[in-house]
Amino acid sequence: MAKPNALSLYQKVELQSPLQRALDVTIFFLLLALLAYRLLLVRTHGLCWLYAIAFLGESWFAFFWALTANITWTPVQYQTYPQCLFKRVEELPRVDVFITTADPELEPPIITINTVLSLLAVEYPANKLACYVSDDGCSPLTYYSLSEALKFAKIWVPFCKNYRVEVRAPFRYFSDDLSLAGSPEFQYEWRRMKDAYGALNQRIEDAAKSFTFGDLVGDLADFSNTKLKNHAPIIKVIWENKEGIKDGLPHLIYVSREKRPNITHHNKAGAMNVLTRVSGLMTNAPYMMNLDCDMYVNNPDVILQAMCLFKDPIIHGEYAFIQFPQCFYNGLQDDPFANQWIIMMQVKMRGMAGIQGPAYMGTGCIHRRKVLYGQSPNEANINEKYYDDELYKTFGNSKDFVTSATRVLSSVEDYPNCLADSIKATHEVATADYEHNSRWGSKVGWQYGSVVEDVLTGMLIHKKGWKSAYLTPTPPAFLGCAPSGGPIPLSHHKRGITGLLETLISKNSPIVTALSDNLQFRQRMFYLWIYLASVQAIPRICYALLPAFCLIANFHFLPKAQEPVICIPLLLSVLFVLRQMLGYIETDQSIRAWWNNHRMDMIKSMCSCLLGVVAVLLKILGLSETTFQVTKKESASSSDDTESSDRDLGRFTFDESPMFVPITTVMMIQLAALAIGFLGTQPGRREFGVGEVTCSVWLVLCFWPILKGMFAKGSYGLPWSTLFKSSALTFLFVYLCRMSTK
Repeated sequence: MAKPNALSLYQKVELQSPLQRALDVTIFFLLLALLAYRLLLVRTHGLCWLYAIAFLGESWFAFFWALTANITWTPVQYQTYPQCLFKRVEELPRVDVFITTADPELEPPIITINTVLSLLAVEYPANKLACYVSDDGCSPLTYYSLSEALKFAKIWVPFCKNYRVEVRAPFRYFSDDLSLAGSPEFQYEWRRMKDAYGALNQRIEDAAKSFTFGDLVGDLADFSNTKLKNHAPIIKVIWENKEGIKDGLPHLIYVSREKRPNITHHNKAGAMNVLTRVSGLMTNAPYMMNLDCDMYVNNPDVILQAMCLFKDPIIHGEYAFIQFPQCFYNGLQDDPFANQWIIMMQVKMRGMAGIQGPAYMGTGCIHRRKVLYGQSPNEANINEKYYDDELYKTFGNSKDFVTSATRVLSSVEDYPNCLADSIKATHEVATADYEHNSRWGSKVGWQYGSVVEDVLTGMLIHKKGWKSAYLTPTPPAFLGCAPSGGPIPLSHHKRGITGLLETLISKNSPIVTALSDNLQFRQRMFYLWIYLASVQAIPRICYALLPAFCLIANFHFLPKAQEPVICIPLLLSVLFVLRQMLGYIETDQSIRAWWNNHRMDMIKSMCSCLLGVVAVLLKILGLSETTFQVTKKESASSSDDTESSDRDLGRFTFDESPMFVPITTVMMIQLAALAIGFLGTQPGRREFGVGEVTCSVWLVLCFWPILKGMFAKGSYGLPWSTLFKSSALTFLFVYLCRMSTK
């Protein structure tokens, strides 16, 4: 019998899905049958540009469907046993946690401190945990808020652990009234905690109104006269667990890297690399977890869950990183804006876990430090020659950091001394020009070259041959605030699409490196699915215009109702809808949620996707540069204007962004085509059939929010400039269709 400490700490369970597989295969062969029908048409009727566009579009759909089916073909789920680690506390490794924020206005400090407080209270030895907060906004308000939050943490953390509080982000915990629950002692402590948190919140709000940069003194003096993109590095130890008390508070360190106007700072990827170097000099933990400032810890055992895979005695060292799902606490019923990502998190990510592992999503992830330092799975510890010749070229000119990196790559456990002793060295590695003539961002650390640094970094890790894992504990490990509807999430989506397309056409493309990396074949297909989603707009728009052309020009590109081959597109449409609905039913969602997500998928592909493609084309031509935009976060404790917020829930809003022009144009074209087709063509002479009409009507239904926006006012209505541009493009399309028939 194996000893207890030799038992596996987790179980990998394969999820059977025979019905989904059958539908995937059937749909794929129906797409092939439709392509065969197109080739027969060319053989019998000759080559026609209309049929050629249809053939190219359907070829793309068949190829992309094969990539999609590959993802969900072998889903797996991990079951962990963190209770087995309770007896091995002394063996648990140290973990450095990175929390990133960039703008105190778009990301209010009250959000950040709630995430920090939830992290400080996790069920993990405090002497093996360090929390680093990166403030790219160099805000004295953020530093002040963290300092005040530390005072509250000294009573909040013991309260959470004494009473086994499940939700340890105060703003969420105090949203429920527990003043009459439990024992009298608990009721007293609960009221005391709530009053203390209310006072903390009030102090931060008062400080936000009174801070002036010229009057900062004491600990805040370093922020005097700093500018957002022109300041020296500021690194402060807010709290140090000097005695190494495992039931105390973890280290808390504030980091604001140096920025200079003439030096590229590489956005979030650059901030993560500075955190990696600063933490390497201070605590040098073998594992690093990163969180966005609005993703609070919802499951106190989250780090123990990950350690079940990292420290499993049977399969040791297999995983480079453990990814947790992105879940949200304020999602609207039926997901009207398709921003809760339930299918992605519960279906597709589990499918990815059955291949080489899920992609890195930029938050809610725990990494091995040595992997981000460039080590491959089977690579031996570094030798002296490598040390002499390569380490300084790789990691920069800091002797102290090179020494710490050497210990990591040699798998030597590092036990740092006083954090204050490392402050001077950390300033050196946090300067704006430290990475010059080094391999940061190319061979080590978070990767540069794309605004979606997370996906790129994860892919390069997989290319080395590493695997990753996907954990879905109950309750969810982390929870964040779901983005609202309208222009903001669409702009965020456009940024992501731009970054994906940049990677697809770069030297890091999974196509370019197919013969030189260690990606598994199906993992390569998965990354192709991610990157090619960025160009979905082009085939979708082209295909969406075909039925409109046929209605206007009195033509057809689909089989007519009396033709037996009509069963192919008909059955294809029905099975595709059923396949999608099956995923929503299995994840306990409604049919309405499926429709909302399908509709928003179409809207995004013709709004943000298309503009993402255009942005990359302009960059290639040297006419513009892609930019990183910080997404506005809702204040975690704000209750202002709640009546107005409730009134806006579920309603689509617009602005004057050019991303709304293409989809409004497509919508107008479909309406014009239906009107011309039925009013301008005599019934006996109609060449178009039920297929073309159904396609146009379906698109109108998908774009219903756009149709409502054409007649609404204010932020709920499309601007006149958008309506004018789309009308002009619609008239041009109708004119060209009419001219093609002459």
